[in-house]
Amino acid sequence: MSSGIAPVPEGEFLVAIERYMAAGVRLGTRMSNKYLEGRGFIFSVRHDGLRIFDLRKIDERIRIAARMIARYDPSKVVVVSSKPYGWKPVQMFCKFTGCRPIVGRFIPGTFTNPRASYYIEADLLVVTDPKVDVQPITEAAALGIPVIALVDTDSPIQYIDLIVPCNNKGRRSLALIYWLLARQVLVERGLLKPGEDLPVPPEEFEARPTELEE
Repeated sequence: MSSGIAPVPEGEFLVAIERYMAAGVRLGTRMSNKYLEGRGFIFSVRHDGLRIFDLRKIDERIRIAARMIARYDPSKVVVVSSKPYGWKPVQMFCKFTGCRPIVGRFIPGTFTNPRASYYIEADLLVVTDPKVDVQPITEAAALGIPVIALVDTDSPIQYIDLIVPCNNKGRRSLALIYWLLARQVLVERGLLKPGEDLPVPPEEFEARPTELEE
């Protein structure tokens, strides 16, 4: 069966197409955002109604996001996941890049209340799911903090400065996306050579079933 991707020169993608496909990073939902459709992020609609992302767009945006993250002081880059299946990918990403993870509940005022003991001064925000990471996005927007978001086909995109289109609901997809982001950030910083891998495979970024929501 055709993958729906035209042949590309070897090495064009960050990882083999088969690895992207196995992780399900292209699989969206049955709902889609008109903005994403109009800008070519959605490649096709499957027979069962699932929207399918354009793999080239995913790969391209991971590179752009990594380049953007690498420009900032890691201690001022906050990476958020409210949903459990994003906790481990976020924590592993931050372990390798030095960014600040916030997993679980995001306490209101974290960015906006300097008097609070939990206050964090952020220069860049990365969110795993705009549907549930609403509070940090709202606070970042109020302060003019740029936001990078992993965006599924049905995700809201208000206040998002850079969209990384992908399946942000699957644990394998999130593991691979954050693994690639971590690797590319280190490449951009000159700490890894292009094509060099992290010392752990993407599977080490994957949330365990016990960490997922019911």
